[in-house]
Amino acid sequence: MTTASADPLAAAGGWDLLIRRARVATMVPGSPYGEIAGGSLAVSDGRIAFVGPDAELPPGATATLELDAEGRLLTPGLIDCHTHLVHAGHRAAEFEQRLLGASYGEIARSGGGVRSTVTATRAADAATLLLESRPRLAALLADGVTTVEVKSGYGLDLDTELKQLRVARRLGELLPVTVRTTFLGAHAVPAEFDGRPDAYLDFVVGEVLPAVAAAGLADAVDACCEQLAFSPAQVARLFAAAAVLSLPVKLHAEQLSDSGGAALAARHRALSADHLEHLSVEGVRAMAGSGTVAVLLPGAYLHLRDTHAPPVAALRAAGVSMAVATDCNPGTSPLASLTTAMNLACTLFRLTPAEALAATTRHAARALGLADRGVLAVGLRADLALWDADHPAELASRLGPSSLATRVVAGRPDHAQAS
Repeated sequence: MTTASADPLAAAGGWDLLIRRARVATMVPGSPYGEIAGGSLAVSDGRIAFVGPDAELPPGATATLELDAEGRLLTPGLIDCHTHLVHAGHRAAEFEQRLLGASYGEIARSGGGVRSTVTATRAADAATLLLESRPRLAALLADGVTTVEVKSGYGLDLDTELKQLRVARRLGELLPVTVRTTFLGAHAVPAEFDGRPDAYLDFVVGEVLPAVAAAGLADAVDACCEQLAFSPAQVARLFAAAAVLSLPVKLHAEQLSDSGGAALAARHRALSADHLEHLSVEGVRAMAGSGTVAVLLPGAYLHLRDTHAPPVAALRAAGVSMAVATDCNPGTSPLASLTTAMNLACTLFRLTPAEALAATTRHAARALGLADRGVLAVGLRADLALWDADHPAELASRLGPSSLATRVVAGRPDHAQAS
């Protein structure tokens, strides 16, 4: 694939960054990776100004900074479109309980699960939350991530939900990464509303969501549609309120059972429906009709020792876009490596390596409603990852230390690992 630049700087070679001699995986649809075997990519003002074969560079092209990739793999920066990385504490004891035979539901009903992290997160001040969350985000950046979604949902009250979202936004100011924030106030019913989910939804819809929106702290609204959380009718109330505030929606759906959440998400034109281990044929059909992205979370599947995998073959056959994310959280997916999630999606769910890379680039961008990234094409944001690899399949096939050589965020190389 060749994409000539319309940038007038190209003729004069006045670019900000030029990467030569790369194996470029553009991830433009049409072939598995959209590869250019010996390719160059140029950046001007944070946008891609040229991508194509080395031989098609304008004569005498130069840039302020030039990098010789020496045959390394160049891809779009990875996008982790589902995380819960801002929280306090851990839930390692629950992992031990599950290995001894306790179910997820039993742990939740005994005060563990989300409620356990709510207690710890409410008790932590913003500085503590920032201190504990920053290393998790830094680990994702060291694995090639340039955009990350961060959910609230461990406050379940007004002050802590706002605190979580503010910390998430602060992380995006401190580290070279785009942070997209999602309000997940309908994650679970807090202890003070035990047995009164409708009353809690009244509180979320009437007080918390408007405050979050007024503060400009959320890019989307999410909910958990499960027997342990909220019914489709309750989620529909929240989604209607989000629509009034012009906030797009996402949904935790069909992880533990088929509750019709995916079809609900599709009716509300949700950006994504996530987990989907128990997704029905009807749910697949609804998602295909709405364009809702299926976000697969193999870290949670592995950590919970689940045996009911999402219907990947049905999603593929229906043309539903599939994204993959870490679901980084303290209880069911303490995973801070998106390339490991790619590997798990291949080994556990049978995605191909090409599907896994598309799932963490262009499809993950769609799951966040971002049209300016996820592929390498002229005019798009220059979020890039250069890897010590010579074939795109290596990213999903490896387990172990990251092969990342350099990240580029909005055209700025980040040679040092974030910390």
